[in-house]
Amino acid sequence: MVVQVREGLRLLTSYDAAPEPGGPAGPATGSSRVLVATAVPAERDAVARALATHPGTGVDVLAVGVGPAAAAAGTATALARADAAGRPYRLVVSAGIGGGFQPDAAVGSLVVADEITVADLGAETGDGFLPVTELGFGAVTHRPPPSLVRGAADATGAASGTVLTVSTVTGSAERAALLRLRHPRALAEAMEGFGVAEAAALHGLPVMEVRAVSNAVGPRDRDAWRIGAALSALTEAFGKLTPVLEGWNDHD
Repeated sequence: MVVQVREGLRLLTSYDAAPEPGGPAGPATGSSRVLVATAVPAERDAVARALATHPGTGVDVLAVGVGPAAAAAGTATALARADAAGRPYRLVVSAGIGGGFQPDAAVGSLVVADEITVADLGAETGDGFLPVTELGFGAVTHRPPPSLVRGAADATGAASGTVLTVSTVTGSAERAALLRLRHPRALAEAMEGFGVAEAAALHGLPVMEVRAVSNAVGPRDRDAWRIGAALSALTEAFGKLTPVLEGWNDHD
């Protein structure tokens, strides 16, 4: 079995096991149908550990960097390279850990986005925040295929709802309350989903987002974060999710 893992935009290949950070590089082999974009190597490796349990999996996992700009650039580059090589992807997944809005998304739980929404792209006015769409251009939301969201939620036990993309992680109760006021269905926030979705949309590809909750959205308290537990939950989720990704098609 070959599990294909990308570090930055360099492909690593590991046989029969997920790679350790900084593990040996190998040549790319075969072609893949699904691209999973994470922010950092720890998230990438959490997904790769799950992929290693599925022989013959057709999934690549890529660490694209932190924030929507890096996510969009890294994902778009990977998709363009795959197209140029004649091995295009058919689905893109943004995956990693993130903050959960309490009490709906508890620490350690899993969220699958039915809407991927950028929370802070727009303008502040005397009457409050205006999303870029109300300024007459752009987009603020991407909607994953409903059948894929249902399949992923059923397989993993995840809650489904809006996952917000932010450029600044929420650090106060006031900010958390404001985001929920603007986005009542929000379950989680992270920093990459909208960037990944924008890149996928430019290539005409469907997208989904999966987040394991490592902390509560609100006052910043690093002592209360459970990053290790969230990464373990991400591995467990992709162990159940990989067959869904491989079996899904855009005609479902």
